Amino acid sequence: MISSQTQTAPGSKARFDVREVGHVKSVRNFIVIAVDMPSCINGQVVEFEKGGSGMVVGFTEDEIQILVLELDVVIRGGDEVYNRGRSLQLPAGEAFLGRIVNSLCEPADDLGPIETKGLYPVFADAAGVMDRVPVDQTFETGTLALDIVIPIAKGQRQLIIGDRLTGKTTVAIDAIISQKDKDIICIYCCIGKPYSALTKVINLFRQKDIMPYSIIVNAVSSNSVGEQYLAPYTAAMLGEYFMYQGKDVFIVFDDLTKHAWIYRQISLLLERAPGREAYPGDIFYLHSQLMERAGMLKPELKGGSMTYFPIVETLQGDFTSYIPTNIISMTDGQTYFSSELFHTGIKPAIDFGLSVSRIGSKAQWPAMKELTKNFRLDYLRYQELLQMTRLRATGLSKDARQRLKRGEVINQLIVQDRNRPISIEEQIIYLTALSLNILDKLSPKEIIKFKEGIYAFIKNEQPEVFVEMRRNRTLSGEQKEIIKESLIRFFFD
Repeated sequence: MISSQTQTAPGSKARFDVREVGHVKSVRNFIVIAVDMPSCINGQVVEFEKGGSGMVVGFTEDEIQILVLELDVVIRGGDEVYNRGRSLQLPAGEAFLGRIVNSLCEPADDLGPIETKGLYPVFADAAGVMDRVPVDQTFETGTLALDIVIPIAKGQRQLIIGDRLTGKTTVAIDAIISQKDKDIICIYCCIGKPYSALTKVINLFRQKDIMPYSIIVNAVSSNSVGEQYLAPYTAAMLGEYFMYQGKDVFIVFDDLTKHAWIYRQISLLLERAPGREAYPGDIFYLHSQLMERAGMLKPELKGGSMTYFPIVETLQGDFTSYIPTNIISMTDGQTYFSSELFHTGIKPAIDFGLSVSRIGSKAQWPAMKELTKNFRLDYLRYQELLQMTRLRATGLSKDARQRLKRGEVINQLIVQDRNRPISIEEQIIYLTALSLNILDKLSPKEIIKFKEGIYAFIKNEQPEVFVEMRRNRTLSGEQKEIIKESLIRFFFD
């Protein structure tokens, strides 16, 4: 039924409010079944008679299926439902920086209203192929194991995957900390996690003073199912606003496993046929539509970029289950976190054998690429040799002992304290010392002391080295000599 209401104010012209009016047939938890709304289509927003809103997520010949977006909305059979033919659009703008918002872009930090620049579609189409350019700019994560072996490019979608409590969120947060003073907008999207976990992230953001260039989208487990479902799309919409302004954007989705659980709940209540692992068949489309929105725009569209770190949780290391394999197939690489490495003290616990970045090497600094030619291979050989020597502790050849020592040095280099990202320049200093075999005779404690002091030592003595390194992204013969001399003075003066 179509109804219209005439609204007038003193001294103003009459204004008509045209809307389609339906009625609630039944309520199933957070799903409302409505009738008498033949004009509704998927993705449209409807309003309920007693307040609150919902989104059309399906329909049959006679009924409309609506996902309730807010929590604690009172809806009963027979209530009116209003459709004005609007798709889901939410506000965005520069004022969102430094704020915590829910999935409907409403403030969730008690800091007052947010000034907006207009409404933007939450389910926008991804930029077309002709609107993009190949990625060729380094995205600095600040995690040595990533920047050296699994380099990331701006506009890339790099999956972070592993069991719970293996350091996945820590590495993603370190990447956000690393963007300080780099003019990159960071968005942390929390989906279905406990509020206590989000509180730790918020406190860390404030402690490290990274809120000014960050936005937190809050969709913790206590929020409504509708908000948890919308959260990654809201984060992508906010990111696209800045990307089309010519900015570089970095988004962490923590995590998409819980988002898949949420969609499975919705689909079961909608009585859709379950498929593999009880997930609906369109879960692949759901996440691929989201992943496709990352990329780098061509200069004519201001050249902005959007980089994704989607996080996926595995169960007992099984990355062949449905959701992990889905997202592996739609991303540009994966970083696999091993619980076995984590429990042996290697943090970040990145398994180089199962991790890969398919396009990041195109954006890696030439200086870094030159110094890391055999880094992955040497480390994997060390891990293999280490497994063998656990069964045979004596009778090792001189070459095997040297390889073990070399591997131990590499191990000490890649072990990194949480929330202490390392610049590319500092990483290059480490690798230069490794290539000169200076670290091979040092004990683990001496290597830790070297890592803590060498960057400040060279920066104090030869600051121009780092300026040239950052400008050219290469390491000239003269710079190598300066670094070599500084290393000798650091160890022997």
